[in-house]
Parts: sequence; structure tokens; C-alpha cells
Amino acid sequence: MKTKTLQELAEYVGGRFIGDPNILIREASTLDKAGCGEITFLSNPKYEPLVKKTKASVVIVPKEMDCPAAQLIVEDPYYSFMKILVLLHGHREHPQVGISPNAHIAPTAQIGQGCQVSHGVTIGEDVKIGKNCYFYPGVFIGPRVQIGDECIFYPNVVVYDGTIIGNKVIIQSNASIGQDGFGFATHKGEHHKIPQIGRVILEDNVEIGACCAVERGTLDNTIIGRGSKIGDLVAIGHGTKLGSGCLLVPQVGIAGSAIIGHHVVMGGQVGVVGHIRVGNLVKIAAKAGVINDIPDEATVGGTPAIDITKAKRAYALLESLPEMRKKLKEIERRLADLSKENG
Repeated sequence: MKTKTLQELAEYVGGRFIGDPNILIREASTLDKAGCGEITFLSNPKYEPLVKKTKASVVIVPKEMDCPAAQLIVEDPYYSFMKILVLLHGHREHPQVGISPNAHIAPTAQIGQGCQVSHGVTIGEDVKIGKNCYFYPGVFIGPRVQIGDECIFYPNVVVYDGTIIGNKVIIQSNASIGQDGFGFATHKGEHHKIPQIGRVILEDNVEIGACCAVERGTLDNTIIGRGSKIGDLVAIGHGTKLGSGCLLVPQVGIAGSAIIGHHVVMGGQVGVVGHIRVGNLVKIAAKAGVINDIPDEATVGGTPAIDITKAKRAYALLESLPEMRKKLKEIERRLADLSKENG
């Protein structure tokens, strides 16, 4: 952990400050919990009232505000807070274990300089691994896998044969990359397994969450685009193409052969059917069911997923449906009575 002055932090993130430049910051915290010697931030306007009450030493804000603490004013408070958090605390440090004698490494595997291979790791035939990669206990790397530089594989990750992984990829514990896709030909009541001859490609700076499953393609490759981040418990079907910079929140499910554009955001438990196209910069609300193509830059929600404004109106009516039904039945009764009177 490092200690920095307000002036040093302002210079580091390219912001300006109001307050004593020599204030010392040693920790980071939330608006409501931060105290003396700590820095916090405001990025969501709904938390603005907390700025006036905070006990933090410094608050990162997008503009000058009424605040008892010193202020660090930047264009993007959340991003600047992230940079400061990394500066003060850094990322997780991995134990330097070298190449464990209890790891099973095939004679034909090539391992780059600076790699750390823990006990219980299995690295198969003809695997090629770049520099400074880290393999936690229980990792399995299948035959002919290619891995770039500075990748991290947390405990019990499984990477099946032929998978290609770029640089600076992080795969969290218990994820499975490159297993067979869910492909079966049903004939006379029996489900016959279809060979999955594609593979999985994870491009640079991808992160895969814990307990995820990324299936290899049936014929074509499954591709996770550069810089995309996949949350825990996400399933990505065979042959799916995910563009760069996407964010998939936990429990998303994408069926096979879906084409997803770049910088798409999917909320928790979104389901996407196969063989459709989701455009670039699309936002999909939690628990939405996507069954049709979505154009670029659309924001959708609901099941089936429709324009988010229409979806909100539709769901707002749900709690009124019993009363509406009651009124409709009353109208029907009155119409029937009128019909009898005029009959």
C-alpha cells in the first residue's frame, strides 16, 4: 500500500484540486464509509447528497461541488478512481513458485520465460505458452493450445485442445474453455452427438469469469473479441462471435452462432437465441430474452426484448392487470344486460 498527497494524485490523473495539496491519502472507500486519510468518488448523480455529508479527506468529482472534503475534479471520476485505487493498492500479487516439480508438463510443450506453474497443473503435448504467465493449482491445458504473454489461469481452469489465447488474458477459477458445443442430430427419437471441429479464440485482454463455459464451434470458431469481459456463470454457445469491448454480466446465456457486435452490454440473466445478430453498442437490460436481431446502439429490455421505453411501459402495466381484468368483466356484464334490454 502506498501513501500519496492530493497534489500527487491530481498530477497522476490529470485533474485539478480544491484544498490542501499536502493532504495524505492512504486508502480508498465509498462515499458513506470513507474517513480521514481516505479518498472516494462520485459518478452517479443519485449519490450526490452523500457528498455533502462525507467524512473522506478527498472526493473525486466531475465538477466543483458543496463538499466538506477536498475535491479532485476530473472528467471521468470512476475511471480516475480506478487509476488511483491501482496506484494505492495494486492488483493481486501472485506467489513466485517457478515450475513446480509436481506439475505434469508434456515434453513437447514450450513454456516462455518468467512463467509460474503451480503444483497439480497439467500442460499437454505441443502447447505453446508465452512469457510471464501464471498457472494456479489444478489448471489443465490441453494439447496444441496456444497462449500469449502475461496470462493468468486461476485454480481448476480447463482449456481444451486447440484453443488460442491472446496476451494478458485472465481466466477465473473453474472456467471451461473449448469444450464441445451442445450439438446433436435427433433421428428417430435418439440424439446423436455432432463432432465439434471448430475451436475457441480468446483475443487480447479478455477476462473470463468463474464457472463460465465457452464452447468450441461445430464447424466455425467461437471468438471472444479483444478487451471483452465476461462475468461469472456465463455460457457462450458454439460458433458465437463476440465483438471487442463487450461486457457480459453474470448468468448471461448466448446460444450457438449468434453474432454480437462490439461494446455490447448485457445485464444479468440475459438470454440470447442462436443465429441472430446483435448490433454494435447495444445495451440489453437484465433478464431480457433476445429472439430477434437488434440494430446498432439500441437499448432493449423484456421478454421478448423490445425497445426499453416500450418495455418499461409494458411492465408498469403488469400490476394493474388484475384490476383492468375486473373492470373489463364489469363492462362485458353491462353490455350483456343492455343487449338483453334491447333484445
